[in-house]
Amino acid sequence: MARARDVPGLDCEESFSASAARVVEVRAAEVFEHSAGVLDMGEIERVHDMRVATRRLRAALEVFEPCFPPKRHRKALKRVKALADALGERRDRDVAIEFLEGFASEAPEGDQAAVAALIERLRDEQRRANGELAPYLASKRLKKLRRRLRKLAKAARL
Repeated sequence: MARARDVPGLDCEESFSASAARVVEVRAAEVFEHSAGVLDMGEIERVHDMRVATRRLRAALEVFEPCFPPKRHRKALKRVKALADALGERRDRDVAIEFLEGFASEAPEGDQAAVAALIERLRDEQRRANGELAPYLASKRLKKLRRRLRKLAKAARL
């Protein structure tokens, strides 16, 4: 199976709308490619990779907005933004925990208990954010988003 990043570049001869469709297809494929294992809190780079892919898809949707039917575009963008926000909530905690764990080993002895308590609070928030992210990654919901994005790309080609 060809991976999304293996798709050839844009063709200067194709229409703006056809290019929009292709870019959205590639960016959407990247989002779904990175969806596996995102809820595994031991593998924080997975959420990072999916978040980056989602941000790229969102940017493509915004840049190519004139190429899409307004109502379909609005709904797709809304769902991509919601997914990106949920990924961001989880990622923010991942980054803070990672930083504080590195800091804790160098913190003065008197501060280590406070840093450990902060890390534990952030772990609780991380678990909560992961729980809020989970519905966005449910198979049914991802399939629905994938279908919506395919229809959007198809509409741009008409």
